[in-house]
Amino acid sequence: MAWQTPIIVHPPAADGGRRVTVRGQDVGVAHGDRDLEEFLRRAGLGEADIALDDPCLVEWRGGPHEWP
Repeated sequence: MAWQTPIIVHPPAADGGRRVTVRGQDVGVAHGDRDLEEFLRRAGLGEADIALDDPCLVEWRGGPHEWP
């Protein structure tokens, strides 16, 4: 299996939300960094481990780290 980042933030939907998957599991739709950080905490990442701009941790699909 090819390597991929453990967290994928999918392209924005019409309402601006972005679906988030962690290790292949859908964890919800984030509408901003706070939502995304909460999903990652629930997935077991500690606050010190959450680096939303780290390309080894988070893959932003359909655009950069932005929220409409």
